[in-house]
Amino acid sequence: ADMRSRAEVDATLQTAKLNPAELLPAVQCISFGPQAGSGECCLLQLEPGLCADLEAGRSLVIRGEKDEHAVLCSKDKTYDMKIADTSNMLLFIPDCKTPEELNADPASCNIIHSQIAGFSKNYWELRRCRPKLKKLRKLLMEDPYEGPDSQKDQTSTFSKYTTEDLLSLIQASEEEILHQLQVIDACKIEGYWRILDFDYEMKLLNHVTQLIDSESWPLSKVPLSVCLEELGSLEPREMIEHILLSYGRKYVDDGEVFFDMHEDKICRAIAQMLLQNAVKFNLSEFEEVWQQSVPEGMTTRLDQLQGLALVDKSSRPETIFLLKVEDLPEDNQERFNSLFGIRQKWTEVDITPYIQDLCAEKQTVGALLTKYARSSMLNGVKVYNSRRPIS
Repeated sequence: ADMRSRAEVDATLQTAKLNPAELLPAVQCISFGPQAGSGECCLLQLEPGLCADLEAGRSLVIRGEKDEHAVLCSKDKTYDMKIADTSNMLLFIPDCKTPEELNADPASCNIIHSQIAGFSKNYWELRRCRPKLKKLRKLLMEDPYEGPDSQKDQTSTFSKYTTEDLLSLIQASEEEILHQLQVIDACKIEGYWRILDFDYEMKLLNHVTQLIDSESWPLSKVPLSVCLEELGSLEPREMIEHILLSYGRKYVDDGEVFFDMHEDKICRAIAQMLLQNAVKFNLSEFEEVWQQSVPEGMTTRLDQLQGLALVDKSSRPETIFLLKVEDLPEDNQERFNSLFGIRQKWTEVDITPYIQDLCAEKQTVGALLTKYARSSMLNGVKVYNSRRPIS
């Protein structure tokens, strides 16, 4: 390309009836460079926080297997990636000067020749999203840990997962994954993350609650050292400690480690054990058996079972059955389809524990219901049903 001279530029300005005095003295002549046609450029729009992360030398990672929609993760947040088309062609000019830069440097009152290195008609737009963590539990549940004596563990053909494996398979940031491993009470065994088989977990919990009972300890002050000493011959010490961590809060008092046991969580686990052996349970019978089954001094309450079990008030007598929120689909629409398949009409109180986890930042359950359900009045109570026919 031939380079334009100042005279040619002035002639063009005159033809365009533009007054050079009103313009900046410098002129940028832009031409396509030899590589510009390949268009091998991707643009990513970043919010200030992510930009600061990159500038500080931290990495952003794109995660997702071949059949999954890509997400971008920082250390602690997850973003959906969507292509946004622009009506304007975006040009990349490496040494382009902005008006501010030209103003600051009055000496640059001449012709600057710049080459276009590439162009794009779209860019990646990031939208903060909920980490896709359901798969984490699913992967670990392929092969739950049944204890050190389990023959199955020696012969199992299932994959086991390290932190690295999970980081490459789960569409969530490292902090969100590590937090979720805590939420689902996963533990590291020989370097691999595992979830305890429910029956094995109950066996461990039972050892601990029986010991608490026989020693008459207050539930708020269970000593780690005595638990390990007394139960270490029955189960691995790290399993005893894991179950205390899962069902209690660890604290140190006068140099000794104690656990304050979570009453609600223990009652909930025992309810799950009772409910998983029956399709439906007569509610009043269940409440009686449940209270008899929990450790001395604990009080069972139905609100301990939110997101675990559902009471059917319309049946006579009333019944209760297991319905675990973690078994429901992760996608919003699929979740609602699934819930309306289980029950046609829901009260807000009943459905809330089953959709609470779908709320995005600052979103309320009410807003979700408005979007995915329609409301009506039934005997003076507001109920919600599906917006679409359920097949």
